[in-house]
Amino acid sequence: MRLDRSIRTITNTRILDPETETLSEPTTIRISHDRIVGIGGEAPADRDAVLDAEGGIACPGLIDGHVHVLADTADLGRLGETPPSYITATAINSMQDALRRGFTSMRDAGGADFGLARASEEGLITTPRLFYGGKALSQTGGHADMRAPGTAVMDHHQCCPHLGVVCDGASEVRRAARNQLRTGAHHIKLMLSGGVASPTDRVDSTQFSDDEILAAVEEAEAANRYALGHAYTARAINRGLRLGVRSIEHGNLLDQESVRLLREHDAFLVPTLVTYERLHVDGAANGLQAESQKKVEDVLHAGLEALRLADEGGVNIVYGSDLLGDMRSWQSHEFAIRARVQSPGAVLRSATTTAARLLQAEGELGTISEGAHADLLLLDSNPLEDVSTLSEPDSSIRHIISRGGLLAV
Repeated sequence: MRLDRSIRTITNTRILDPETETLSEPTTIRISHDRIVGIGGEAPADRDAVLDAEGGIACPGLIDGHVHVLADTADLGRLGETPPSYITATAINSMQDALRRGFTSMRDAGGADFGLARASEEGLITTPRLFYGGKALSQTGGHADMRAPGTAVMDHHQCCPHLGVVCDGASEVRRAARNQLRTGAHHIKLMLSGGVASPTDRVDSTQFSDDEILAAVEEAEAANRYALGHAYTARAINRGLRLGVRSIEHGNLLDQESVRLLREHDAFLVPTLVTYERLHVDGAANGLQAESQKKVEDVLHAGLEALRLADEGGVNIVYGSDLLGDMRSWQSHEFAIRARVQSPGAVLRSATTTAARLLQAEGELGTISEGAHADLLLLDSNPLEDVSTLSEPDSSIRHIISRGGLLAV
């Protein structure tokens, strides 16, 4: 996989604006290095540097706001026993697969580190832009504590590919947050409730004390970053929002108070509905442990209703997939699921402009405008009419431009 950087101009293309839900008249997009430097005007004389879109639609590159690029299995406890070199190789493959689906940026919600992000940024590997938080923070017995009930030893080494680190008490949480921020992390991930893939916690539990959550939030804000919180129940969601967590991951069991707090704090909700559908069908084949398989039912059917409540309540909603192992091939199917309760424009904004705001990259990602990063897709059909077409990227995406280069496989 490589990027062809000879293309400097895209002609005869209609630009899709997710915010206004409009298409422009056929126009020209001019690119220099990694930026869009102009829209409109005449095509250059050098035709070798021109890509004729033939009337196709230019859509901003897609953003997945919740991935785990290291998670090549649903048996997350096994990751720490896998050589980091092997996990890195599988991560690169999964990121390249995501780029082929049109995802030009991704936010890792636990596990990815500065090495992968740096290699991607420097062009050593051809992948989406990677926003990482390092290891997620978990209390003992929390969602990132992958020890079985009979296991006592916890490996705290930074080098090992666990998705999280266990820390207890405000001082330990503060130190753990600072350690991730020290590496250049874009955000801090907190486990605010139980989850599906962890072996010993209940989905309906709350995790971390108020002081512990505040410690992480304060450290993230001090570094001009933010905290995101894994949370399912309204109790866990609402508590995290009141304490300053900026984005809620999953949120399947939210309530009207959650919607109010999300609006009040201008916070973000990142549903991940496709992962529950696939865990229900393919979880066992991908290593999901028996105790975790039982917990899938707790959240499987509630997510769509939570999405509907949040959408009707005007919440900032971001696209997320959260798929593990071979199930990551279903990444684009989230578009079809959300289309059941959201308008095409709302779904598209969740994967472009709204996601860019969450990533603190507004005006640089999720938009086709002068000065923005040159990340865009050329489509044959209009996703504002049927956004579910993006669920089939092989047939809906004609070309992918990432970091100013045309993707060539």
